[in-house]
Amino acid sequence: AALSRSCYSHRMAESSSAKLKSGAATESKLPLSPAPNPRLCEVALPVPLPQTFTYSIPPTMTVEPGMRVVAPFGARRLVGVVVGRGQMPAGLNPKAIRPLQRVIDEVPALTAEFIALARWVADYYLTPLGEVLPALLPRAASLRNKTKLLITEAGREALEPGGSGKKLIATSSERQLLERIAKRGGLSSETLRGSAALVEKLRRRGWLAIERSVEDSTARSASAVAPPILTTTFHKGNVPRWELSPPQQTALTRINDQMETGEFGVLLLHGVTGSGKTEVYMRAIELALARGRSALMLVPEINLTPAMAGQFAARFGERIAVLHSGLDDRDRERVWQRVRAGQVGMSDVLIGTRSAVFAPLQRPGLIIVDEEHDGSYKQEEAPRYSGRDVAIVRAKESGATVVLGSATPSVETRYHAETGKYQLLELEGRVQERPLPQTEIIDMRQEFAETGKQTFLSRRMVEAISMRLQQHEQVMILMNRRGFSSFVICRSCGKTVECANCSIALTHHKRAARLLCHYCGYARPVPQVCPECQSEHIYFMGEGSEKVEAALIKHFPEARIGRLDRDTARARGSAESILASFHGHELDILVGTQMIAKGHDIHGVTLVGVISADMGLARPDFRSAEKTFQLLTQVSGRAGRGEREGIVVIQTYYPDHYAIKAAAAHDYAQFYKQEQRFRQLMHYPPFAALANVIVKSDSQEAVLKLTGRLGRFFESLQEDKQKGRGWRVLGPAAAPIPKLKKAYRYHFLIKAEQRSLLRKVLMAAQNFALREKFPANALIIDVDPQSLF
Repeated sequence: AALSRSCYSHRMAESSSAKLKSGAATESKLPLSPAPNPRLCEVALPVPLPQTFTYSIPPTMTVEPGMRVVAPFGARRLVGVVVGRGQMPAGLNPKAIRPLQRVIDEVPALTAEFIALARWVADYYLTPLGEVLPALLPRAASLRNKTKLLITEAGREALEPGGSGKKLIATSSERQLLERIAKRGGLSSETLRGSAALVEKLRRRGWLAIERSVEDSTARSASAVAPPILTTTFHKGNVPRWELSPPQQTALTRINDQMETGEFGVLLLHGVTGSGKTEVYMRAIELALARGRSALMLVPEINLTPAMAGQFAARFGERIAVLHSGLDDRDRERVWQRVRAGQVGMSDVLIGTRSAVFAPLQRPGLIIVDEEHDGSYKQEEAPRYSGRDVAIVRAKESGATVVLGSATPSVETRYHAETGKYQLLELEGRVQERPLPQTEIIDMRQEFAETGKQTFLSRRMVEAISMRLQQHEQVMILMNRRGFSSFVICRSCGKTVECANCSIALTHHKRAARLLCHYCGYARPVPQVCPECQSEHIYFMGEGSEKVEAALIKHFPEARIGRLDRDTARARGSAESILASFHGHELDILVGTQMIAKGHDIHGVTLVGVISADMGLARPDFRSAEKTFQLLTQVSGRAGRGEREGIVVIQTYYPDHYAIKAAAAHDYAQFYKQEQRFRQLMHYPPFAALANVIVKSDSQEAVLKLTGRLGRFFESLQEDKQKGRGWRVLGPAAAPIPKLKKAYRYHFLIKAEQRSLLRKVLMAAQNFALREKFPANALIIDVDPQSLF
């Protein structure tokens, strides 16, 4: 269906077309009239096209920017957000512009401030505005299309007994389905999904008709009583207020001085693990509240939120609200509305994960990003934004103070602090002068040479665990990979069992008796013979957290052992339950992935063991050394936070790697100096702006053709002496995971000396794809990528 018959967009810079599931969408370049039309509006729709769409406003409707509306788009009805008044293009028949069908909100769901923030995200990350705006609204506030099947008059006639001539009579199965639909007054397509073939047959005969509508999930949940904002009851005043150390007091004074100015500013709070950053955060929030300003606290992982919320709720009581993707729709809607209400003394301290940066918090005066280095702040699906960076932009618009906290700041953030863009605050020692844990590096090459055994538990690791258990102390073991075995291989033909949708080996999960893909969720039973050659000689190789847990149970049968990873934390509340058991010393050993590495303050832990510390170094990613250093430093910081000193045992096949040596020495400066030298030499951030451009298609032949065309376009740009300066392109090359979720993928890395130049190159590539009629979603642009997979 032509867009000129469904709506009209005037934001395209040039004529283009893109194929959507609803049909081909075409666009014409026409001159614009200078003045907006009060009966037209611009609507951002959730489609992969970089423009808004013009609709007419029926006489009975009142529409304002920020309101959600239902608009026709081809044969579909979509929920979009009004972002401004529309203009009537000169020479276009007004009848070509279709009217809005429904207004959802009585008052705008989004203010001008948040529409402006969404426009910044769309512009910076080169993402359609219509795909950004849903991120600013709770999922319960997002309406969904609903398809209902109704019986027609012809269908009712087919149910009548007898019949003659050419009249068709329903068979028993057809009659059963028609009677079911007629009795219920219509059924949804989802309900009848199991009878799809029969439904389509009856529809073609004219016995069934489709009714399309939009369902407001907010209305469905409005009558339900929402559960408490916090799942655990805390009483104000339960958190002790000890005297701040001199470095803590200095940091708090500097933060207060910045807030006192009432102007935007960013401070990096670089403190070793256990240095008391959380107490500085809480004191700073108290100062913000005393000024009548609200506070936002971002944390990287959902499983950290309950513990953090518990501490803060004990200090601030009902002023705390928690918002993250783990909440169900009704809870999330409830919190969003409370925060939006902006009542003083109620929900003016918000704690949440990445998406909480878009919460409608009123008058924010302080924004804290804890563990600012964490890759979880970067969203890997559209819109591909960084929660940390959006937080800084939001603070700038609000005149707020930003505190970025970390024991292992990202190289970019530390560089900004060194160059004066951010203020640097340092906490170099632990609270109460507790020592940092002693660290031992175990060379697993030497372990094999001395024992002749290939094992993932060294003799020293077993000895250290035994000693801690005898002393009734607690142990944490990091194995940053899920599952029992890493992959399954046939010893006859050498083939591994791979995912049907991704070019990745399936991971063996023994307890579930399944082989699973950790990228798309594909699962299959554990094979008894090789799927390729039917040999019985299949072999399970590698290890994951489940296998480490099983080995520890075998070694230490008397110990109480638990595991925390994505598998055990899948059920709602299970992560909190496991951590609560470990906090209460109901568990002696906790095995886990990176979920156990950060934010946990458990005073009984005196030993942290790391299995396969070098696992991440093999990844084809310029950040691999940084991520390894950060993970090792963070998990090491879990040891010795109480009265007893802690030790860390790190097992590795690369004991001389600078990331591992620096982490073992608790020496951030050493790591930063060497990593900075590498980044500067190779022109990686912070010494260049970077983007990952991915071309994908379900057809390998198609993706190769599209990649070749885009590659030749980049070559032509670089050959132009004016356009080719100050940037370079690497690739194309197959992505590290060449096939992901059934899509074949190739990518280019674009490096530029200036961010403005990078944006020009990326926009040129985006316009090329539109002009050359690349399929929708064929081109992915990831600005400031955290991962290159």
